[in-house]
Amino acid sequence: MAFNGNGNEVPDFEFMSSVVPNGLSKINTKSTEVCKDDTTPPVKVTNVEELHALQRKKASAPTTPRTATNPSTPRSMTPRSYVSEEELHKQQMHSVSASLASLTRDQGPQVIKGDPARKRGPLKSVVAPRLDISDSALKFTHVLYNLSPSELYEQAIKFEKGSFITSSGALATMSGAKTGRSPKDKRVVKEETSQDDLWWGKGSPNIEMDEETFLVNRERAVDYLNSLEKVFVNDQFLNWDPENRIKVRIISARAYHSLFMHNMCIRPTPEELEDFGTPDFTIYNAGQFPCNRYTHYMSSSTSIDLNLKRKEMVILGTQYAGEMKKGLFSLMHYLMPKRGILSLHSGCNMGKAGDVALFFGLSGTGKTTLSTDPNRQLIGDDEHCWSDTGVSNIEGGCYAKCIDLSAEKEPEIWNAIKFGTVLENVVFEEHYREVDYSDKSVTENTRAAYPIEFIPNVRLPCVGPHPKNVILLACDAFGVLPPVSRLTHAQTMYHFISGYTALVAGTVEGVKEPTATFSACFGAAFIMMQPTKYAAMLAEKMERYGATAWLVNTGWTGGSYGVGSRMKLAYTRKIINAIHDGSLLNAEYVETPIFNLSVPTEVNGLPSEVLQPQNAWSDKKLYNETLKKLAGLFQKNFELYADYKVGGDSKLTQKILEAGPVLE
Repeated sequence: MAFNGNGNEVPDFEFMSSVVPNGLSKINTKSTEVCKDDTTPPVKVTNVEELHALQRKKASAPTTPRTATNPSTPRSMTPRSYVSEEELHKQQMHSVSASLASLTRDQGPQVIKGDPARKRGPLKSVVAPRLDISDSALKFTHVLYNLSPSELYEQAIKFEKGSFITSSGALATMSGAKTGRSPKDKRVVKEETSQDDLWWGKGSPNIEMDEETFLVNRERAVDYLNSLEKVFVNDQFLNWDPENRIKVRIISARAYHSLFMHNMCIRPTPEELEDFGTPDFTIYNAGQFPCNRYTHYMSSSTSIDLNLKRKEMVILGTQYAGEMKKGLFSLMHYLMPKRGILSLHSGCNMGKAGDVALFFGLSGTGKTTLSTDPNRQLIGDDEHCWSDTGVSNIEGGCYAKCIDLSAEKEPEIWNAIKFGTVLENVVFEEHYREVDYSDKSVTENTRAAYPIEFIPNVRLPCVGPHPKNVILLACDAFGVLPPVSRLTHAQTMYHFISGYTALVAGTVEGVKEPTATFSACFGAAFIMMQPTKYAAMLAEKMERYGATAWLVNTGWTGGSYGVGSRMKLAYTRKIINAIHDGSLLNAEYVETPIFNLSVPTEVNGLPSEVLQPQNAWSDKKLYNETLKKLAGLFQKNFELYADYKVGGDSKLTQKILEAGPVLE
């Protein structure tokens, strides 16, 4: 622990300074141990021209151009009779001006609605002039408020380099140097209203900052946004449950960011927009502008700051749009549990009989593939709430990975990439603008963001009854976990907190063994409270509403990676179908060694020898050694949570620990 100039303790990750000849402080940052770091490497270019050159592949000799039609239906905006259009306009602009207000001045900037490129006559502010006139106060900031996708396309194509319309009609754009989240640059204000509820310390994604530093960054972001000729403002909702809906305002400098959030948040009707009022939470996305490295707690030119007390989020130094989506998810991971509602990083679908299933799984486990089922309605692909009335999707869209995407493997996602969809950092053929989804020239983390209604079998509104099944997916590259096992409530909590999968290390030269990775609650980077709290809520809701939990291994069988083979997708689908139709509940079960998992003796359509992983191994001794190795990795990972006390005692934690693997 270090101390600042006032003699107060500051965290170890705060910069230490030493005087250099020019009189400035030299910055040295110490790394802090946080949850699993999934930072995406920055693009290897030296300037913007090189970055955008990666987008386009040179075409062969042009031939006859191909054509496509993308019809759209304009939406009628009819104001209510008791509120004039002029009065509604003034209310909206006063609200936006208040959001953009500097904390050092009495009121917000002069704002006016509309595109500055379409000026007609003298401009007239809807905000009263200030007494403390400055140069910045004399200018107008044009507010592009809740623009339609068509309008945002126009803004992007005209004014944002790297924006192109692809052959499918989607808007391809670039997020700049950062093509993934920056978890080591995320900060949460430690303040009196929330600090006792949040998870701090080793393994936590929450790196603290103080309120004063947050306000410094907020002022930097607001001043940058106010310096622009125009800003984009989205007023939207989170959570399809009308009783627990959250109003969010996103203020950004790029049409790309505005269209991304238009797709990802729930889009209000014209009537809902009229009654929107003051937002519950505001994002200031000044991502093109860096943070000041000489500000306390800054470890790079990027800073993503969350203040639960002020209900605000500031983004500096990164244009990756996923920071906004996941920042709001972190917010919901705090707000919803405070209301007794469980927030979940999961997929969710519903069968024709009204049976709801939740799918948890880290990258590569098959969560997207298995939760997107043509025979079941999709409630959502990523973020959900489980309340006393059932489940609801938090978002209004999907954010799908695009690497190696094909129409054959994932037709629903393929067909959703059309007019209105945002494609991030993809590479396309220069003439026809056909995207090459296998090309990783910019990044492997290529993404598509589209409204959820672009999926044909979506359930609208995105709500459903209480889940019947909770499915935890693991891609076990060690090859020792059974393809399916039924979990007790204690085992559910243990494996939910563990959030296990295994990464195949064969891409690294000379490395032959798989690597275990753990992410608490299958989304450690976004949770705000200690993982045991979420796990206890999950078990309580499962018990109250009669849900069953299953651990499904989509990884290797017959040996570890390099020896065995990947579990057949057809087998996994038969297992998932048996879970959905209830037939697995009536099966006979036997218990496995060490992990003590209950495995069915029969699943319709599967060879019986597949169900017990040791039967598929030719080297039984090696199987036992590998099983013990994986159990040891589970136990080591769980040391992070072993001392946690719920309600002042450790009984629940002890019960969860006893449900884990046992090594003699």
